[in-house]
Amino acid sequence: MLWVKAFHVIAMVCWFAGLFYLPRLFVYHAACTDQPGRERFKIMERKLYRGITTPSMVATVALGLWLIGYNPDYYLSQGWMHAKLTLVVALLAYHFYCGHLVRVFRDDRNQRSHVFFRWFNELPVLVLVAVVILVIVKPF
Repeated sequence: MLWVKAFHVIAMVCWFAGLFYLPRLFVYHAACTDQPGRERFKIMERKLYRGITTPSMVATVALGLWLIGYNPDYYLSQGWMHAKLTLVVALLAYHFYCGHLVRVFRDDRNQRSHVFFRWFNELPVLVLVAVVILVIVKPF
C-alpha cells in the first residue's frame, strides 16, 4: 500500500505542476503579440497538456481509486474524504477546461486577457491547500 501511496503522491505532484504551469503559459500566450511566439506557445501548451498533465491526472485518479480499494468502507465513510473527492472532481473540471483553452488558443480564438489567466492560474493553489489540509489534518 505504501508504494501505491508514494506513486499517488508523485503523480499528484506532477499533475499539479502541469496545472500550475499551463495557465501561466496562457498568461504569456494571451499577452504575446508576435506570430512566432504564439506558435511556440501553442506547441508548449499542447505538449504540456497531453504529455505531462493528462497522464499525471490519469495516474493520480487511478492510484487514488486503488488506495480507496484497500479499505473502501473506512474511506467512503469519512467526511474529509468526501470533501477531498469533491475537490478532486472540481480539479478534474479545471483540468478539462484547461484542455478546452489549449484548443481555443490553438485555433486563435482566445478572447480573454492575460489578467483573466493570472487569476485563473490561482485556482489550483487553493484546491491544493485544501486537499493537503483535509488529508493530513482530517478535520472531520
